[in-house]
Amino acid sequence: MGVKGFVEGGIASIVAGCSTHPLDLLKVRMQLQGETHAPNPNPAVQNLRPALAFHNTSVAAPGSSIRVPPPLPPAPARVGLISVGVRIVQQEGVAALFSGVSATILRQTLYSTTRMGLYDILKQKWTDPNTRNFPLTSKITAGLIAGGIGAAVGNPADVAMVRMQADGRLPVDQRRNYKSVVDAITRMARQEGVTSLWRGSSLTVNRAMLVTASQLASYDQIKEMILEKDLMHDGLGTHVTASFAAGFVAAVASNPVDVIKTRVMNMKVQPGEAPPYTGALDCALKTVRAEGPMALYKGFIPTISRQGPFTVVLFVTLEQVRKVLKDF
Repeated sequence: MGVKGFVEGGIASIVAGCSTHPLDLLKVRMQLQGETHAPNPNPAVQNLRPALAFHNTSVAAPGSSIRVPPPLPPAPARVGLISVGVRIVQQEGVAALFSGVSATILRQTLYSTTRMGLYDILKQKWTDPNTRNFPLTSKITAGLIAGGIGAAVGNPADVAMVRMQADGRLPVDQRRNYKSVVDAITRMARQEGVTSLWRGSSLTVNRAMLVTASQLASYDQIKEMILEKDLMHDGLGTHVTASFAAGFVAAVASNPVDVIKTRVMNMKVQPGEAPPYTGALDCALKTVRAEGPMALYKGFIPTISRQGPFTVVLFVTLEQVRKVLKDF
């Protein structure tokens, strides 16, 4: 019975992941917008008032002997979901929308299959056999455990997927040009060490715990409420309603961690040079300082645009797969 849960969850996750991959790619590209823009390249000058900030490149104000620093370069314009999509198609071709889809398949096979299967096992163990009651606190706890373990298993594929999705935004001479997820993982292990495959793993685990707990627990809870109040019967309408609501909850809960995860995983670490970020907290602080607190919700529109359809496809497919495999 336990293995069946892994199979059902794995099939549903792969179908959902592949069908919403372009939206996930747009989310990653939008989360990386503004990352390379430095508000001031000289931190020593940044902390001084203009009248006291003397620097080689400063210029004298007209009619005054006081030297002030030159104006900062304007921040790069940030564009929306549709504009990002159009730009990718124009510059990289339609196929670019599926960059890293092989990594998505592997990620869903490792991460989602594990989390869905473990959640199903815990759900069976913690459901009261007499009342068939599975309390919300138990749902959340099961989601946290299943999501954390699944993320640890699937992190190498997650790193590869983020890099493959983000590659097209780099200058041609700086692109990694991974041929497939296998090539990506092999080259990362060879060039950056095996530990690079688990770069950002703490973020991946935290995000997965939030997503799984909010997504699976919300779906089960909302579905139960709909059926208990007899608002709809147990069919496609109930599954779509519950899954879309669960997707919204998951997007709100996970987006800040997702932004930091994307940036940490995508950073380039040159031999002999300090990494752009020393860790998750450093990345979060630098992002907020440079781009403001709402930078943690960059890519929220594509996140909810992807999380909603993904969750709908995931649970609708899962319910159908369960019907097909009910006699096995």
